[in-house]
Amino acid sequence: MSLNTILNVATSGMMAAQTGLRVTSDNVANINTAGYVRKTIAQSNLVSNGMGVGVNIDAIKRATDKFMAAASLNGASDAGRTGAVATAMDNAQKLFGDPSAKTNFFATLDDVYAAFSMAADDPSSTLLRSSAITKVEDFLGESKRITSSLSSQIKDTDNRIGADVDRVNDLLKQIDALNVDITRAKMAGADGTGSENVQSGLINELSTYMNIQVSDRSNGGVMVRSAEGVTLAGNGPATVAYNQSGPANGYLTVVTANSGGQVMPLAVTNGEIQGLLELRNKELPNLSDQLGEFVSRAAEELNRASNAASSVPAPNSLTGKDTGLDANTAFANFTGKTTIAITNAAGAIVQRVDVNFGAGTMTVNGAAGPAFTNTNFLTQLNTALGGTATAAFANGQLSLNTTTATNGVAIVDDATTPSTKAGKGFSQFFGLNDIIRSDGYSPYETGMVASDPSGFTPGQTITLRLTDSEGSRIRDIQVAIPTGTGTMQETIDALNSRNSGIGLYGSFSLGSKGELAFTSNTATPVNLSVVEDTTQRGVGGPSLSQLFGVGMSERSTRGGLFKVDPAMDANPSKLPFAKLDLTVAAGVAALATGDGRGALALAKAGDVTAAFANAGDTAGSSKTVLNYGADFSGSIARKAAAATSRKEAADSVKTEVDAQRQSQEGVNLDEELVNLTTYQQAFNASARLIQATKDMFDVLTNIV
Repeated sequence: MSLNTILNVATSGMMAAQTGLRVTSDNVANINTAGYVRKTIAQSNLVSNGMGVGVNIDAIKRATDKFMAAASLNGASDAGRTGAVATAMDNAQKLFGDPSAKTNFFATLDDVYAAFSMAADDPSSTLLRSSAITKVEDFLGESKRITSSLSSQIKDTDNRIGADVDRVNDLLKQIDALNVDITRAKMAGADGTGSENVQSGLINELSTYMNIQVSDRSNGGVMVRSAEGVTLAGNGPATVAYNQSGPANGYLTVVTANSGGQVMPLAVTNGEIQGLLELRNKELPNLSDQLGEFVSRAAEELNRASNAASSVPAPNSLTGKDTGLDANTAFANFTGKTTIAITNAAGAIVQRVDVNFGAGTMTVNGAAGPAFTNTNFLTQLNTALGGTATAAFANGQLSLNTTTATNGVAIVDDATTPSTKAGKGFSQFFGLNDIIRSDGYSPYETGMVASDPSGFTPGQTITLRLTDSEGSRIRDIQVAIPTGTGTMQETIDALNSRNSGIGLYGSFSLGSKGELAFTSNTATPVNLSVVEDTTQRGVGGPSLSQLFGVGMSERSTRGGLFKVDPAMDANPSKLPFAKLDLTVAAGVAALATGDGRGALALAKAGDVTAAFANAGDTAGSSKTVLNYGADFSGSIARKAAAATSRKEAADSVKTEVDAQRQSQEGVNLDEELVNLTTYQQAFNASARLIQATKDMFDVLTNIV
């Protein structure tokens, strides 16, 4: 081996050792730098004609573990999703209060029943009547507060998703831009690990927002793809968008760098954004929907009791709620019997009209009266009242008014065959003597049948959005009210059309109480929401989604629409604490002061079995209001606890994976000190070899 070759070998060794010392010192200097991955040297033997001629530094690389890196990214995504859900569900649970405390939301309903029970013992007490009104207001006020807070949480979640998506787009741009620096360094044989560390930190942050797949590019840098393989960065940054159309379910779309501007759906199955989408589209609306169902049924049972009773003296005017129906439809489909009585100031009946809906006949003061159909019911009822009172129907509301100011109106169903429509008696169906009023139409049981006129104008449209279980949009479908005979069945058929409706994904059906329900028919359940609804029943009437509660946006706000009847609120003596006695002789008071049977029925309203509809993620069931409230309270606590448990588990997994990743990629000071000594000794050895070669050159030169 020539002296020149020896000199070159020693020089390459010194340069390699110098590079090793620089890399090692950089590792030691960054031992406390977050996200720093230790660097290693890849070196190889230089060979010429089969003989070793030195050493070459092939690359300076980061000591990454791809398996641990992927596990860490997945752990971060899971922790991001569960953390978002756990925080929101804990906040939601706090709105209802501690289930074990006497001050929680559900205890306010217990206070309502207790107040009516006390009033039943002394029905003439103004103080007890006022106390009962106050307790009802407290219950409804709490429902309104919680509903409003849940709605605010949904809006806040929308804002957070938008902010997260903006940050994701910033991260994708930075990650993609760093690819250029990394590729340039690789092509030049320079150290690009600094840019790689920065890029790795950005990828780690991106994984907290959404689950991603990361792979290396052949020329340096990385490719970032979504869970379903959509390229997000690597060949230009993609642009993610959050699409939120008012109350309809929000969803994500993406435009990739090479798509020519084509918008594609983006499926995110993990990460904070997915957790927020679950909250926005499902968890929070479901909770609010179930609250609305609970309050609706509690109000319904109180109103059932109040409509079966009367104040003393009876009110001279009864005005019902807006049923959303026209008169012909409203008076159709009743069965059973009811009695409308006009009483004088002493409580005696001066005019009695017994209505037999099954036979279509009326009896006036015990004698045969007019026959009727649903189309002339109002006219025949006015005839039967004989001028003692008038009945009117306008804007979906039935009203009864006495013609003498000192007279009153009281209604009671037959004890054997009570009138009924959609599970309610005549007075309750129209809300003539409701204690609790609502500005909405919950519980959306119209009493309509398929052959009834829909009341909607042909050509009016409703736009429905279908999304999958992960929140990705399947499609938006606009359905028009069809032309034809105008029956409800035709409208349902249009909604269920496989060509122009939602028939490929599910179907609407009309229940026995006139409620419209959507059922998914796909293997993976499809969620339905309303993007826009321009339908209107009659002039100034409700839309299809308002009348039937189609879409979660309509149903999830109903808990805040209830209030105490203004007349009873202003004058608690109008509370219906007595019951009309039809067995008394003519001229004897049928309504007695001190009768507390109506108040007692109100006190027991929580113990009456009610039919609860599907609400949120809870299936319909028949149980008492109090039992439903207890189950609802427990389910809220369980959901919050389960979300917290999943968060803790995800955090534990992330901590463990990160620790293992750090042990592989982090700087070990002892190891680096060993490397430092090794490279130092190697440098010294190479230096001595160079010195020896120099000495030999000097000897040879002197000889010459």
